[in-house]
Amino acid sequence: MTVTTETGPPTGAARLGKLAMWAVLLLVLLADALDMIDATVTNIAAPTIVGDIGGGDGLIKWLGASYALAMGVLLVIGGRLGDRYGQRRLFLIGMSGFTLASAACGLAGGSGVMISARILQGAFGALLIPQGMAIITRHFTPDMRRTSFNLFGPLLGIATIGGPVLAGFVIDADFAGLSWRPIFLVNLLLGTVGVVLAARILPRDNADPAVTVDGIGAGILALAMFGTMFGLIEGSESDWSILSLAALALGVVFLLLFARRQRTAAAPLIEPSLFRNKGFTSGLLVGLMFFAVTNGLAFVLSLFIQQALGAGPGSAAVGMLPLTLGIIAGAGAGMALAKRLGRLLILAGMLVTLAGAGWLLALVVTSGTDVTLLALAPAGVLAGIGMGACFGTLFDITIGDIDPAEAGSASGTLTAVQQLATALGSATVTTVYLHGGAPGHAMTLALVTVMTVTVVCLPFLGLLPRTAPADSPAPGH
Repeated sequence: MTVTTETGPPTGAARLGKLAMWAVLLLVLLADALDMIDATVTNIAAPTIVGDIGGGDGLIKWLGASYALAMGVLLVIGGRLGDRYGQRRLFLIGMSGFTLASAACGLAGGSGVMISARILQGAFGALLIPQGMAIITRHFTPDMRRTSFNLFGPLLGIATIGGPVLAGFVIDADFAGLSWRPIFLVNLLLGTVGVVLAARILPRDNADPAVTVDGIGAGILALAMFGTMFGLIEGSESDWSILSLAALALGVVFLLLFARRQRTAAAPLIEPSLFRNKGFTSGLLVGLMFFAVTNGLAFVLSLFIQQALGAGPGSAAVGMLPLTLGIIAGAGAGMALAKRLGRLLILAGMLVTLAGAGWLLALVVTSGTDVTLLALAPAGVLAGIGMGACFGTLFDITIGDIDPAEAGSASGTLTAVQQLATALGSATVTTVYLHGGAPGHAMTLALVTVMTVTVVCLPFLGLLPRTAPADSPAPGH
């Protein structure tokens, strides 16, 4: 998503009345909710899906990672494609493709089809999501823009909670004997409604063929991230074979090539000047590490509840509620305190996350697989509050002292990094868990990994800007 620094009426605002703006806002929220639900739904559904279509531990890791990887890579160019070809057109393409890819997920009979469909979901989602914020920025009045930005956090938080919870209950209900499949097939209905509404209510905009899109840079970035992800997942499966090590090495090489490309390209995907800003680069690094391990924690906690504690999908969804409700509470508190505390809020959030993870660790060490969901709940709430306080404010603080001309590139970069961190975290932390031996020991190793990386983040917080910009929406979800 893009940060806007406009203060006057946006271009085209007069063409939309109040009712039309509300209709467009609801459509944009529907698109973003579909993204958030499908990004998190496999946290609960993964063991059931693997039990049905096979694929083993590799599919468990790739179910979330493939979606987030495609989303993260293509988000970098999704906004620019909207500028070049028109936001309305890209929104329709993205929503239509996302709907069809969801159908492919729901009908998948094997792991290869499922992973391919999840990649397509993420790719079309990356075309879809940036257009909504661009349409709001361009066509809404300032008051309505502020209302829209204030609604995004709470409503998308509900979607984040609702996805895994709904998945658990749908799987337990086993509608028409379809087990997990309706959690994807329901997007056929929602997506079709979204396409029809988009065709009727989205304002027409002028494409700008002069906007350049660095397809070569995007391709190099995609190869860099895929090589890294494939190497990590394949290495954990094959005891670090030559193939996995070669993939990791190629990932690093392509990442260096991408950095070089950003310095030489006429229209780089990421403004090179951003990396000369120590506050931005520190925030980027902290965001990559923290979002990776905390998203990984949410995934392995779901696996632990189902595989080690023997809970069904519905019970596991209830068991995950304390963590997710804590995230919502922490995000709400962060919104209220961010301007007053600035980067100190990030420090407090990470310390609270460490306290919650440490509490979970103590419970697992002392009780092992005999620990109850009720005993885990308070620790989950505490960890969630810390995570939510950081999720809502880390990237806002990161862009606190960048040049306004760099805001769009910065926010797009940070949002992409958030998605890539999700992919990286769901792969690496899950790898630690799945190869940690007995469930209690495996969960212990995963929690130690989360806590260690969080501690590594702390020294970088002093390099962040002290406060967020005076008036800007969060660049991420």
